[in-house]
Amino acid sequence: MPTTLARTASSVGGGLLAAAAGGVAALRPASKPLHPTGEVRAARVFRSGSTERTGVPWIDDVGEDDVQVRLSRAIGLPGRLPDIHGLALRVPGEGDDRPAGDVLFATTGRGVVSRFLLLPSWGARTQPMTTLLPYRTETGPIVLAAEAVGAEVFELSWARPAGDWHPFACLRLSTRRLALDVSFDPVLHQLPGLEQYPAVRRLREPAYATARHSRQ
Repeated sequence: MPTTLARTASSVGGGLLAAAAGGVAALRPASKPLHPTGEVRAARVFRSGSTERTGVPWIDDVGEDDVQVRLSRAIGLPGRLPDIHGLALRVPGEGDDRPAGDVLFATTGRGVVSRFLLLPSWGARTQPMTTLLPYRTETGPIVLAAEAVGAEVFELSWARPAGDWHPFACLRLSTRRLALDVSFDPVLHQLPGLEQYPAVRRLREPAYATARHSRQ
């Protein structure tokens, strides 16, 4: 019964997100219903690893990655108004044109409850950001966070849904902007070890399908 209820709730939620994306597109026409404008930057992730293992190599292991980052306003309201701000991070794959994975952060809080609530802000550097919904790993569900610790530097951390935050990397943005039209999609592009729960996929897929359709 709980599984059925969760499946129904996530499917309904997915439909609402899709309707919301379509509604935004109708009220504020643009090539994309969500994150209509933004800037893409070259960046580098310096991974220090995690003392508590998650089973996700990108989090657990020490390393460095050249990545692409998009900073954007989710709704596309005028700049004088607060908005949901987003930071999308693409980790390139090896040997082909497909990304290893996309991770999307949006302005929320870092509290046990607020880490799951979208919160308007004046910028991506003024408010903590999380992945909002949990990922499935071999050690259990986790949420990722990005928080500005400098003008062009963000600390990356992870936590259990009700647990403490564990820093594992530093994201440094380059001042160099990239003239790219990148479509970030955490449903299609998942980092190894970071899986979308079926309920989360049902919740997100309708909205992302609407967004993909708007780009055709």
